Amino acid sequence: MHIRNFSIIAHIDHGKSTLADRLLHATRAVTQREHRDQILDSMDLERERGITIKASAVTVQHEYKGETYQLNFIDTPGHVDFTYEVSRALTACDGAVMVVDSTQGVEAQTLANAYLAIENEVELIPVVNKIDLPAADPDTVAMEIEAILGLPAEDCIYCSAKTGEGIGPLLDTICEQLPAPRQAVIPETRALIFDSHYDEYRGVIVYVRVFDGELKVGDRIRMMGTGTTWTITELGRNTPQPEKVDRIGTAEVGWIVAAIKTLADVRVGDTITHDKHPAAEPLPGYEEPKQMVFCDFYPATADVDSGKRTDFESLREAVEKLQLNDASFTFEVQHSEALGFGFRCGFLGLLHMEIVQERLEREGGVEIVQTAPTVTYKVNTTQNGTMEIHNPMDLPDPSQVQAIREPIVKVEIICPDEMIGDLMSLCDGRRGIFKTQQFVSTGRQMLTYELPLAEIIFDFYDKLKSITRGYGTMDYELVEYRVDRLAKVDILVNGDPVEALSLICHRDNAEVRSRNILKALRKQIDRHQFEIALQAAIGGKIIARESIKAVRKNVTAKCYGGDITRKRKLLEKQKAGKQRMKSIGSVNIPQSAFLAILDQGDG
Repeated sequence: MHIRNFSIIAHIDHGKSTLADRLLHATRAVTQREHRDQILDSMDLERERGITIKASAVTVQHEYKGETYQLNFIDTPGHVDFTYEVSRALTACDGAVMVVDSTQGVEAQTLANAYLAIENEVELIPVVNKIDLPAADPDTVAMEIEAILGLPAEDCIYCSAKTGEGIGPLLDTICEQLPAPRQAVIPETRALIFDSHYDEYRGVIVYVRVFDGELKVGDRIRMMGTGTTWTITELGRNTPQPEKVDRIGTAEVGWIVAAIKTLADVRVGDTITHDKHPAAEPLPGYEEPKQMVFCDFYPATADVDSGKRTDFESLREAVEKLQLNDASFTFEVQHSEALGFGFRCGFLGLLHMEIVQERLEREGGVEIVQTAPTVTYKVNTTQNGTMEIHNPMDLPDPSQVQAIREPIVKVEIICPDEMIGDLMSLCDGRRGIFKTQQFVSTGRQMLTYELPLAEIIFDFYDKLKSITRGYGTMDYELVEYRVDRLAKVDILVNGDPVEALSLICHRDNAEVRSRNILKALRKQIDRHQFEIALQAAIGGKIIARESIKAVRKNVTAKCYGGDITRKRKLLEKQKAGKQRMKSIGSVNIPQSAFLAILDQGDG
């Protein structure tokens, strides 16, 4: 039997999942009765948002020139935040079908995914989709693909995943043009773990691509990274329904159940081999993902019910299970005076952060309080050392800081010609440095800017979509860490710094951002019997101040007449009492005030 392993890659909303559905129909993997849209998108969240979050691997059969071909394909996500899922899928494949919308043309993430495929040395088949739409212009899009990516326009396959037009020629091209998997290079068994998820009844289910040897039910296997050993109880593949098999041979894809109950025992990118006759060298695996955005997750309530687990323990279990399913986010325990115990989590981007929060709440059944996102900074200290911080609270004393370096990203924006001026103004206002301007096609251009990551993680994408009326797309990648005039801003309440509210920002923006935070804080903190000073400071210099006026009792109300000195005496006595109260009093910041500030994002 011939085998072809490939991924479906594209920009978001260009029709990958619909094309995957159509391939399943064309190969008779699903019947008309079993049909539903987005068959491979199993999460409710994917269906609600209309996006693919998790890559899905499927095995189907196709007849070509009288021979049977086993097609193992992976439907991948399209958003920039889930690039790690795409890179893992491409590592397990020998080819890729690159889908481009015939009404929108080549987009930013199309380029990024194509370059990712070229880096992994996989064969690309360009597909122009949605040719059934009235606005479709497949010939122009094919020329775009040739001009930008160098793939011949005549090699592009025109199809409509909705109507099924062109799907037959696409399947034939996959069988004919994509390379066959390499043969086994060593007699020992080696299988690459490219995905996993947790099942309440069967434990961890591991998805593998076998590169050398074979796996059979009953085999004793070893994870080469962790050194743990297990006995295979079940083998199978998704067709797309789970189908049990007795063995998975060289170049085949499938899943393993081995009664693995501990989440830490499985690592995506690890190599599986036989315990008795292990391989000497593991497979290359994956490059570790680089988390770009960090924020804290805390349980919404920190109460401990009698005889029940704490909310923190429930959150820990939910986070551990989710990390098994999504290897691209990290977490570590964090403590805040305002919110108690929680986790400092790292994400690939803002959408990734939002998706993880929703999945924790839905799949883990926990309510979460989320802090404002921050980025990683590198600090050069006066002792000639370098430290990496993800939280302003970790920044050392200003006297020990020589320079703060912030992450700079290269942003590629593809947009219509008439919005170029507004987009340039947006980028310039975010401390952007213009690099290049390139014509993509008639009416569309690509702008390249270098921008601080901290300036784009809040609302940059929303403003981009607003300015371009939804037609603009962007992709970004980390370039370097660059020194700039950055400073840590401390928020002081009644003279005491509140560490959880501190932030790192550019000195030019520090005063405006600080004033916005203090105004939000003033609305949330209750008035006391004494005046409360709210201040923002960089080092020892106060850069902004707001005051919460004292609650004042009218002590002169009982004085209907008499000498003015009598009233003055009562007021002086009240003033002295307030001063004494202020010196010994403390201000409690309610959680609502804390969250109101965090909800501001970038102020």
